[in-house]
Amino acid sequence: MLGALRGWLNSWVAKGLFVLLILSFAVWGVGDFVGGGGAPSSVATVGGRSISVEEATEAYRRDLTQLQRSFGGNFEPVAPLRRRIAEDAVNRLITLTAIAEEAAARGVAVTDEALRQFIFTAEPFRGLDGSFNRVAFDSFLRNAGLSEARFLLLLRGDIARQQVLMAVRAGAAGPSAMAVPILAFQGEQRDARVVEMRFIAAAAPPEPSEEQLRRFHANEAARFTAPEYRRFQLLTLTVEQVAREITPTEDQLRAAYDARRAEYVLPERRTIEQALVNDEILARSLAQAWRGGLDFAAIEAQAGSAGGSAAALGTVSREDLPDAAIAAAAFDAAEGAVTDPVRSDFGWHVLRVTAIAAGQTRAFASVREELAGEVARELAAERIYTVANRVEDSIAEGIPLAEVARRHALGFTEIAAMDGDGRGPDGAPLDLGAMARPIVDSVFGTQVGTTSRLVEAEGSNFFATRVEDITQPALRPFESIAAEVKTAWENAERRRAMEGQAAQLLAAVQGGTPFEAAATAQGWTPRRIGPFLRNSRGAGTPPPQLLQAIFGMAEGEATMIEANQSFIVVAVGSITKPDVTAADRLAPVRAAIAAGMADDLEAQFAQAIQAASRPTINARALDLMIGTDP
Repeated sequence: MLGALRGWLNSWVAKGLFVLLILSFAVWGVGDFVGGGGAPSSVATVGGRSISVEEATEAYRRDLTQLQRSFGGNFEPVAPLRRRIAEDAVNRLITLTAIAEEAAARGVAVTDEALRQFIFTAEPFRGLDGSFNRVAFDSFLRNAGLSEARFLLLLRGDIARQQVLMAVRAGAAGPSAMAVPILAFQGEQRDARVVEMRFIAAAAPPEPSEEQLRRFHANEAARFTAPEYRRFQLLTLTVEQVAREITPTEDQLRAAYDARRAEYVLPERRTIEQALVNDEILARSLAQAWRGGLDFAAIEAQAGSAGGSAAALGTVSREDLPDAAIAAAAFDAAEGAVTDPVRSDFGWHVLRVTAIAAGQTRAFASVREELAGEVARELAAERIYTVANRVEDSIAEGIPLAEVARRHALGFTEIAAMDGDGRGPDGAPLDLGAMARPIVDSVFGTQVGTTSRLVEAEGSNFFATRVEDITQPALRPFESIAAEVKTAWENAERRRAMEGQAAQLLAAVQGGTPFEAAATAQGWTPRRIGPFLRNSRGAGTPPPQLLQAIFGMAEGEATMIEANQSFIVVAVGSITKPDVTAADRLAPVRAAIAAGMADDLEAQFAQAIQAASRPTINARALDLMIGTDP
């Protein structure tokens, strides 16, 4: 549990207060549970606070949704997994609540100025100019489903909790006794001398005899063996197939148009600039100067010098401005006009409308055909299960797949040969559409002469297969692939020749001949690479197996490795040790150690605070959350 908690807290702090804030929205931004019939109202009690069933259920459902998105729409968690997800969600809430209780007990307070300062400096709320952007802030509130007042209340609590946690983390330090050996290991640099012998550079081998090729063909049988192929029938039932048989009524199309009206009605949009200051008198002065012809850069400078800000809000609709007073002022003004100051919780806003784009509406007639296709597919997605039941009944009766397809107007095809990777004898992938992988799995999981059940694939599509014949893996006759065998033999001979040359060069170096002299004597031009660190990455860095070899030998030692279509002989050149006494080199290492220790301290603190709060969990409430309450 400590490891899991440590991972959670690590990411929480590493990503900063803002991620903590988002997490808190999810777990605290819900109201009290309203139930009847004696249902429990809280799932846990921590110190003097209760965690309601509703807020715990919200956290549980969020976690469940994230898992479903990760594993796909067919993810169906069984009851034990649902309980584990619910328990984890409740434990997370308990930890947050325990920390909040500790903050309150220690009298941690967050002033209005601290609250304001956080919002105006938070990166997610900044515009392109780096200053506070009201549109970005309002978009966040809208996505989080929070009012501005609720947000401020939640933020105040989150900052208080963070102050407690940062006080705990402040005690961590990275000792030099740990930092020095880590820096010595990580900061060591090495260069090397290498000779790369590519197989293609080997001299062409003598023309092989047929006997040699036949022997190679037999010895390398696995290379020339054809995979298992299966001949099968495929029946498909897709949403698109069912949709082609559906003609939506006029009433259905009209209803769909009304339901999608927001997609077809483009609201009026306005391009707006804004100045935001704390003082009403200053705001009115800015408005007057703006109307008098002062440009936006000057307005921005004046607002900034007064402790406020100015930013281009971009092109927005009325709905993009959740503050009703600001939206009314912006959309009641004429193009080019500057509004009177408008008050909000953040100060006084002065707006200038620089452009107006009139709203547009796509008429029903212009989208009728588009709607018809969409409605048909929606109806098909509902009807397809009824069709699937009828198809399953037909298959259960033993009716051949071809006849089932004809009766129900389904897709049907016969595949002459397919291997376990969904490829035909020519090596090209077969066109099986989006259901390719489950179709292949079904074909290779079904016995000859057996019709599979109707299988549901992604997107509410179905298929069934019947394996007609199996061609077992077999060594392809030499006569049919003689040219392929010859090419493979030549490549093998080139590789063998280069392996011999590489071994000869390595033996010479290990025998005491200088690397450059030994390489030159064999007609190779050595090159020097590096220096590199152990964890070097990116362009110009040798492949991992070569880098591992370089750092696995002593200075002057040599070895050979096989890379992609080549052998490489490598000898370690110089080894440069880092200056472990340099403060600027030690500082980041010590900081990394301190961060790890801080994570451990924070995890232990959270665990201790949670244990001290003596939390209690209502098992029946957990059952209610996951739907197993009797």
